[in-house]
Amino acid sequence: ALRAAATNGLVAAALAAALAVAARFPAWAAFAEGVQRAAAGVDSLGDLLPPFAFWLFFALTHPLFGAAGVGLGELAWSFPGYVADPADLDAVGAPLAFTLLSLLATRAALATRAARAAIAAASIFWLVDYVGAGLDGSADLSSYNLALDDEVKGCPAFEQVAAPSVRDLDVAKYQGKWYEHAYHDWTQFAEVYDTSLDINLADDRRTWYDAFAIKGPSPQAAPRSWRGSPVANGAMYPLYGTLPPPGANSASLLEKGFGNTFPNFIIDVQKDPKTGEYTEAIQFQCLEAGGVRVFEGINFLARDASISDARLDAMFDRAKPIAPYGATRDQMHLVTHAPPDFRPIANWWQDAWAAIGVDKLLALVAADL
Repeated sequence: ALRAAATNGLVAAALAAALAVAARFPAWAAFAEGVQRAAAGVDSLGDLLPPFAFWLFFALTHPLFGAAGVGLGELAWSFPGYVADPADLDAVGAPLAFTLLSLLATRAALATRAARAAIAAASIFWLVDYVGAGLDGSADLSSYNLALDDEVKGCPAFEQVAAPSVRDLDVAKYQGKWYEHAYHDWTQFAEVYDTSLDINLADDRRTWYDAFAIKGPSPQAAPRSWRGSPVANGAMYPLYGTLPPPGANSASLLEKGFGNTFPNFIIDVQKDPKTGEYTEAIQFQCLEAGGVRVFEGINFLARDASISDARLDAMFDRAKPIAPYGATRDQMHLVTHAPPDFRPIANWWQDAWAAIGVDKLLALVAADL
């Protein structure tokens, strides 16, 4: 097998994957056990496909787009001679020298079967190990905690986690723009920033429309290349929800996204004492498959793009009922926001993305989520 792996890319990749799983075997074994429990708890195996396809999609996009994609951008923009003026980092034209050198290096590296096998093995080992880190808790717990039923099993009932402040929630007042200040959610990427939700009700007053907007990567995550990102000026992803029937608590709704329907609980709100308008909110989403929790999402929201440390501390205090699901300092990512004077990025890259229709492609992808 070792001799075959030295020259056969498929064999090398399979052995690399096995080694990566072995390196984090307890986490992979726990995941397999969770999948088995989920399969035993559903009526048909087809019921497992949507939640675990959801899991797999984000398990892979984090390393491929978040880590490798941002890393490659930083490498390209750091290439000698590419950025003419480091003060504004607006490169002019494609990184031709970097691209040419990359192609030549790739051609040389893939010249022999042994080299191709080694590259395949290294790539697969890195990818499987990256996912394994999300399973065993050694990765970023705020945006890449992939473990099933982490800490506690299943999803809680609304009544177990809701604060008295949402007993008579007025959804009409809840509409409008909310800025996210902290999250625990593997559908979000730590590299992005300026996250907001614009919530509106349809004419039927029961259909909830959530325009989820981001920019990315942030200047902190990609200090050289962030201005060249196709979403440097922002992207929007729609989510849809259905409010419960009249008489039920409007803070407990069903939201649809990424091929799944899952509860979205508004577990806490704060009001302006003078106007009665909502100023802060905490949302909690949870998705099960066969009684096994596959996903949990937590959002700390405010009407203001900037809040004090004291207000954020108070939100953590009010989120204690969902602390076992990730609402703790070590499992929440703090979101930065664009400055009030942010101006749309205008450079060669943004013109290129628009010319090839990346904005239209993102809109199509968002419509299918």
